[in-house]
Amino acid sequence: MTTFKLGRRALLATAVAAFSFGAPAFADGHKVLDSVHFLIPGGAGGGWDGTARGTGEALTASGLVGTASYENMSGGGGGKAIGFLIENADSNHGTLMVNSTPIVIRSLTGVFPQSFRDLTLVAGTIGDYAAIVVGKDSPINSMDDLLAAFDADPSATAVGGGSVPGGMDHLVAAMVMEAAGKDALDVKYIPYDAGGKAMAALLSGEIAALSTGFSEAVDLANAGEVKIIGITAPERVGAAPDAMTMKEQGIDTEFVNWRGFFGAPGLPDDQVAAYQAALEKMYDTPEWEDVRARNGWVNIHNSGDDFRTFLEDQEKQIGDLMKKLGFL
Repeated sequence: MTTFKLGRRALLATAVAAFSFGAPAFADGHKVLDSVHFLIPGGAGGGWDGTARGTGEALTASGLVGTASYENMSGGGGGKAIGFLIENADSNHGTLMVNSTPIVIRSLTGVFPQSFRDLTLVAGTIGDYAAIVVGKDSPINSMDDLLAAFDADPSATAVGGGSVPGGMDHLVAAMVMEAAGKDALDVKYIPYDAGGKAMAALLSGEIAALSTGFSEAVDLANAGEVKIIGITAPERVGAAPDAMTMKEQGIDTEFVNWRGFFGAPGLPDDQVAAYQAALEKMYDTPEWEDVRARNGWVNIHNSGDDFRTFLEDQEKQIGDLMKKLGFL
């Protein structure tokens, strides 16, 4: 077990408790950090908020971290929080910022000028694969069926999603169709501003299929509203064991909307190591399993250099596709 020295403290900009290492205060001696402050780039109730608070819950309940505090900082598609962390780096060594795939997409499109390279990469922790679903009464039962319908009449085989054109749901649909040998530019994508509207469109036949997150697809399938015809995981997932992967159906594509944590630029190596140790140990705790299962998350752990390689690969994959679609 890595041992961290006591006495290294950094003042948090939000005046939360000081950050320190080592000296386990719990009876079993496994505490890694006294405190962590989570910076959340969006509002309460969103995916980032749930990930930060769920992680903090597991870390504190398991005794790996003494206390956790939270700060929501919305604005600029996540750019406000990123800018704050960079501009106040020295006073935020006790802060972990949560983020996900949009940090790659919004950086590529120039929504904000920074990228993940301007931060300290700590670890990717969870993921939500993507899924293509159809209505429960649809004659389409597989990706082969959807591709056949597309070949017969592309304009009548629209795919909907809950994000804007060029957003994640659109990119996933385009990625899958491209991997299936179709031209992504021919895919008719219809955006909806809410899941309920997208579902209504699917059930009414306005769209033939819906591109969505795997966890949302599982909820809809369990409610008897949709059939999952393909997921972007590398292998089948226990939450929906009957849902076939794209690869099983001859479509060589994988995609995950990861979520993970970043530190301020220039974060000292021992502090990075402490964060990484706490997060790694978290996976083996029943407290984390409770949080993970409750939220339908998939464990995807990429730490340090592995996290950087993962992000660079995703950046290239998304960037190439967005250029083809005319968004870059």
